[in-house]
Amino acid sequence: MLLCHGFGCNQQIWGYLTTALAARYQLILFDHVGAGASDLNAYDPVKYASLEGYAQDIVEICQVLNLRQAVIVGHSVGAMIAMLAAIQAPERFAKVVMLAPSPCYINKPGYYGGFEQEDLVQLLQLMEADYNSWANMFAGLLVGPANPSSLGEELAQYFCETDSAIAKDFARVAFFADNRAEVPQLQVSTLLLQCSQDAVAPEEVGEYLMEHLHEATMVKLQATGHCPHLSAPLETLAAMEAFLV
Repeated sequence: MLLCHGFGCNQQIWGYLTTALAARYQLILFDHVGAGASDLNAYDPVKYASLEGYAQDIVEICQVLNLRQAVIVGHSVGAMIAMLAAIQAPERFAKVVMLAPSPCYINKPGYYGGFEQEDLVQLLQLMEADYNSWANMFAGLLVGPANPSSLGEELAQYFCETDSAIAKDFARVAFFADNRAEVPQLQVSTLLLQCSQDAVAPEEVGEYLMEHLHEATMVKLQATGHCPHLSAPLETLAAMEAFLV
């Protein structure tokens, strides 16, 4: 099982799930380039100008380790990276698990992504002006008001540990990505885990994915916010295990 973290995080974000998952799976954790303990010298702004560059890294991990029929779990934009990897190399993956996924965060004609383009432009401007303030604000938005503030502080700490210059590039790529055209190309059995009161991946996005994915199951969690692996790890694990049996 490969665990593909989302924007601004690193592999430590999976800590509430790994003990239970390790009892059943060989876990492969990694940091996207620019995150965690990754080699910052490996960052190529051309390669990582789209999510496909990050997906290629996952395919290369699978090639080096000779993985077949693996499960890949992705959170948020990491779910789209996982999807793109499974499209690039379907023989490597048996199942895909997406936590709070979204193929496009911007509202388009006939599609509700949750944000107007101007909203995201302002978000990036704040990020440029004061990265630490942005990190605390955005982490609170992701965790949501129904969860303890300590979870927002934990998430903000991940943001602050990420190389800020690369994080700003990744934010532009992630927030303005539109991978709707790729969604029907995923042929691997997929689980969607959706939270309520998710400011980043609203219910309409989950409905869109269910309509356009080849083979998908959706579980609407009781968890609120955008990070169920932090706020509701036991519920998240239970839903994953039921799908993966």
